[in-house]
Amino acid sequence: MPYASGRVIHDADAHIMEVPGFLENYLEAGHRATVTDKVLFPRHEGFHSHLKDDHRQGIADGSGFDEAQIMLAKNWDALGAYRKEDRTRSVELLGFASQLMFTTALLNYSSVLEGGRDPDLAYAVARAHTRHMVDFCSVDRRLLPTGYVPLIDFERTAKAAREAIDLGAKALMIPSRCPDAHSPSHIGFDPLWAVAQDAGLPIVFHVGGGGKLLEDAYFNNGLPPVPDFHGGDDNFKSIDYMAIAYPVMKTLTALVVDRVLDRFPRLKFGVIEQGASWVPGWMRNMDSAHNAFYKNEERLQKMSLKPSEFVARQVRVTPYPHEDAGWIIANTADEVCLFSSDYPHIEGGRHPIKRFEASMEKAGTSERQKQKFYCDNFIDLMGNGLATDLRHPTQAAA
Repeated sequence: MPYASGRVIHDADAHIMEVPGFLENYLEAGHRATVTDKVLFPRHEGFHSHLKDDHRQGIADGSGFDEAQIMLAKNWDALGAYRKEDRTRSVELLGFASQLMFTTALLNYSSVLEGGRDPDLAYAVARAHTRHMVDFCSVDRRLLPTGYVPLIDFERTAKAAREAIDLGAKALMIPSRCPDAHSPSHIGFDPLWAVAQDAGLPIVFHVGGGGKLLEDAYFNNGLPPVPDFHGGDDNFKSIDYMAIAYPVMKTLTALVVDRVLDRFPRLKFGVIEQGASWVPGWMRNMDSAHNAFYKNEERLQKMSLKPSEFVARQVRVTPYPHEDAGWIIANTADEVCLFSSDYPHIEGGRHPIKRFEASMEKAGTSERQKQKFYCDNFIDLMGNGLATDLRHPTQAAA
């Protein structure tokens, strides 16, 4: 029996675990000397690990994987983590109706390029990212590839969005960090929002796209160093975890206040793997700001809805399984929250459905609200990116 059974569940966050050499076939030749494996895989141990050939072969030929471990094996040990030919079997064992797919190796690197001095390289890597994602996902229609679109240059951004859609991207991922020279809400990006809205595809943010979250000085506390989430020393720790939502919170606020969501009412935004406990207070705080500054800001006076109502209409967010999802749903809007597994990353846990269910039971979440969380809100987010026949597939009861 699949891990997810008894209801239709769409997974708003799943990943490829890339291996060294993965980008070479997708990146234009003139940039390959710059974007090396050493750049993409700076760590030899831990999260970005160089796998041994014999380990890769063991997973690839099926001899090294026990299908009963589908939610227990993580990162490169997981089935379908980096070999696209194995991903269909992993989806069947997981039981999800679809998975919105993200890179792992290019998340932080793409954000670094956003603040660099080589826009040619940034847009070239974005094109390679999209080619890589589309190719990996080509083995199964349930795998929905994201294309990456930098926010460095207005004209190049619009072109990159059109190219990503033409290549087959089902969602457009943009950085949550503010561009160095302009707001993400600048009217120069209107062609980006227009092309996504016209295509019926969402704009998505993902953790890793926010740039540096905290100043290094916060970790100079005179105490012994502490391990990160993965047991190493340079990934998220508790303090910078608290800042994960800051970049996307600021960016979405700019998009709401500068009326991007008002002017593009059919455009949906997804906030993926950045938690959701912050969303209720953020929604209310924007409404408070709207009330406080309404008298002197024409842009606020022109709004057709309150800020929180734009969020309910157009923004979808994935809680972490360790968060109180039932409380978040009760204090945002029924339309806001999405299920995600983060497969095959460790952060997704071994049984996210169980943890979400426990939280929702405690909060008294209704069956209608659960249906939206597990299925309907994802369908609404994805629009034309999710084929009609994949939206409510027949699934065996538990």
